[in-house]
Amino acid sequence: MMIIRPIERRDLADLLTLAGKSGIGLTSLPQDEDTLSARIERALKTWQGELPRGEQCYLFVLEDSERRQAVGVCAIEVAVGLTEPWYSFRVGTQVHASKQLNVYKSVPTLFLSNDHTGHSELCTLFLDPDYRHGENGKLLSKVRFLFIAAFRERFSARLIAEMRGFSDEEGRSPFWESVGNHFFSIEFAKADYLSGTGQKAFIAELMPKHPLYVDFLAEDAQKVIGQVHPQTVPARRVLESEGLRYQGYVDIFDGGPTLEAEIDQIRAVKESRTVKVVLDETPMRADAPALLVANDHYQSYRALLVNADLYDERLHLNAETAAALGVEQGSLVRVIPLISKEKA
Repeated sequence: MMIIRPIERRDLADLLTLAGKSGIGLTSLPQDEDTLSARIERALKTWQGELPRGEQCYLFVLEDSERRQAVGVCAIEVAVGLTEPWYSFRVGTQVHASKQLNVYKSVPTLFLSNDHTGHSELCTLFLDPDYRHGENGKLLSKVRFLFIAAFRERFSARLIAEMRGFSDEEGRSPFWESVGNHFFSIEFAKADYLSGTGQKAFIAELMPKHPLYVDFLAEDAQKVIGQVHPQTVPARRVLESEGLRYQGYVDIFDGGPTLEAEIDQIRAVKESRTVKVVLDETPMRADAPALLVANDHYQSYRALLVNADLYDERLHLNAETAAALGVEQGSLVRVIPLISKEKA
C-alpha cells in the first residue's frame, strides 16, 4: 500500500537515496546528509510548534508500506522570504520609443524581484523513477493541497511552486550559461548545490540589480525562459490541473517557471469535504473513481488513494485501509476526487 505520512528521522537514509536519483536542478533536495538531516529536524519542529512562521516547513514522504521504504518526498514551506531574501526574475517589458525617428520597440527584460515574499510554497517534489506509474505522482503532489485545506489558517493567501527549469542530459543549463555564469563564474551544478544547502548570500552579493535585456541572451537561453525540465512536465500539468498558473516569474538559476494561485481558489481547497467512515469488508471496485483520502490528524497525518463511491456523505473502507489511515467506524476523513470532473 502507498501511504503519505509526515517525515521521520528514520527516513534520512531513504531521503539521501532519493536525492542521489534527483540529479541537478532540484535545489531543495541536495545530496548532503547534514542539510537533509537539518531539513527533517525543521519539519519535526514545525509540527511540534517550535518555530516562527518564516522557518516552518512541512515535509512528507510516500511510503511503500510493504517495504517500509520512503519512495517519494514532497514539502510545503509556510512563508518564504521572511528570514532571508527570496529571489526571482520577473519577466517584464521596457519600451524604447522616439517620435522623431518614428521608432517604437517593446523589449523583454528580466528584473530581479522579491515579489513572492511571505507566500507559501510547494517544493521538494520527487518520486523514485521505479514508482512513476499508476497514480503515485498525482497522490504525492496533490496531497499537499488536502493538507492545506485541512489546516488553512497555517498558510498564506497565495501559493507558489518553482518548477525545475530546462537542463540537458549532461546537466547543462542554457539559461545559467547565458545569465548566471557571467556573474558567478561557477558551474551550474555548484550554484545549484550551494543554494540547496542554504548558502544563498552570494545571490544578493553577485546578481545584477538592473534589468537584463532578454534579446542579449543566447538564443537557446531565450527559448527556455519559463520552460520546465522534460522530467518536470507531468508535475507541471498536475499543478495546473488544480488551478496554479505561470504569471511571468522564473527561477534565477535555470529560468524555470514559477506557478502561483490564490490558495482559496485551488480546486482541492475549494472542493474537498469531510465525510464519515463506514467499515465495510465488501471488496472495493477497481472501476470506482479514485479518491484522495486523508485523516486530518495534524500530528499523525495520513493520506492515500481509495477507489470508492461516496454514498450519503459516507465513505466505505475496509479494515486494512482504515487502519492505514488511522481511522475507525464513524471517523471523519477529508476526500477529493483525484482528478477533477472536467479532466475526467
